[in-house]
Amino acid sequence: MKISSLTCAAVALGAGETAVAFTATDHSHHTARTTVLWSSSSSTQQAKDLPDYGKTSVDIDTHKLEKIGKWRRRDLDGKSLVEDTLTEMENDQDFQRTAEKIAAVGEKQVSIEERTKRRRALDSLGVPTFNQFLVDRGAAPSPVLHRRDPEVLQLNIGLYCNQACGHCHVESSPLRLEMMTAETASQCIEVLKKSPTITTLDITGGAPELNDSFRLIVSLARAVRPDLKIIDRCNLTVLQEPGQEDLVDFLAEQGVSVIASLPCYSAENVDKQRGSGVFERSIAALLALNEAGYGLPDSGLELDLVYNPLGSFLPPPQESLESKYKEELEENFGILFNQLYTMTNMPIKRFADFLYRRDELKDYMDLLVRNFNADTTNNLMCLNTISIGYDGKIFDCDFNQQLGYGMGSSEVHGEGGKTVFDVESFNLLKDIPIKNDNHCFGCTAGMGSS
Repeated sequence: MKISSLTCAAVALGAGETAVAFTATDHSHHTARTTVLWSSSSSTQQAKDLPDYGKTSVDIDTHKLEKIGKWRRRDLDGKSLVEDTLTEMENDQDFQRTAEKIAAVGEKQVSIEERTKRRRALDSLGVPTFNQFLVDRGAAPSPVLHRRDPEVLQLNIGLYCNQACGHCHVESSPLRLEMMTAETASQCIEVLKKSPTITTLDITGGAPELNDSFRLIVSLARAVRPDLKIIDRCNLTVLQEPGQEDLVDFLAEQGVSVIASLPCYSAENVDKQRGSGVFERSIAALLALNEAGYGLPDSGLELDLVYNPLGSFLPPPQESLESKYKEELEENFGILFNQLYTMTNMPIKRFADFLYRRDELKDYMDLLVRNFNADTTNNLMCLNTISIGYDGKIFDCDFNQQLGYGMGSSEVHGEGGKTVFDVESFNLLKDIPIKNDNHCFGCTAGMGSS
């Protein structure tokens, strides 16, 4: 057929149906052939075969990828991590060796030996005492640091924890049953009432939420000081422990800020440092906090994260790492948070054992000294913080607390020292000299650990 002309037209087929057809005409032989390309009846049948076709909006700028919901893991609520932690502790030879040593000689003697090892490392590097080092570097006018009016009251209300992290400077675990009593907790709040310069109550542990006095402390503090900033140092997995199903609601109702440990945005690194399965539980907990408004813009509920290195190296720059955390957590899990704090690992307790076993203690102390940052000395924790142990004893900072350097005791590891039952106001402690020692290099290296 020799085509002389080609036309296209819409054709009415009747019963409301239409079609689009091409007609090819051969004028020399007076013939024509029409081909139907599309009809509404065939399109209707196709739509019936494809029930979801056509439902996607043409407003493609509004299309968003939904985050995978599997990470919320509500099935974990009420399921304890303790048994898994105990099993890992039993199979961890390093942990068992440390536990045996503490049982044999006591925590005080272990701390004394740690101090000697750090001093030997510094002596071999030709480094003087911490206080003299500050003077030599022009960072302090005299070898004695003087505290300011206290602004932060930090309460370590117990060493019990559902985890047993490799970097823990508190030696917390499910085996540590030391807890602050209600009497001591109430006395801390009584003294807080008479300490007008304190603006922040920082509650830590262990897992502080697992202490029976935790909610008492928060409620009393909020009642006597409505303007007080209250911080919960949270390991995240505690939110899923039995009896803690309403913990997020309690924290939100009391306006408690949450500072949560998350040493990486990948499962491998988190589980290596904090225990098997901790990453998945942590992500689920962060999503639960987000659901309650934590970390969301203009909610007033602060959710900050803490990073500390996996090994014997300094943290990356805080601002850059915060951006990376926010990108990874939002993109992969839909998690939002306010700020990230990077912390230098302190060469004490479990981390000191880790360094010594790997023959890295000297190198790590050298790293801390080489990276001394004079700017950190104006913001050291010991300058404006009062640290209280579970037994009511008073210390310059949380690190001194774990080493037994009591405020007001005559020697570094001396007995005695002040307790919350000895003072009417924390402001009256201002003139007591701060106890600094060789572990303090951890607070002045890089961006510090305060």
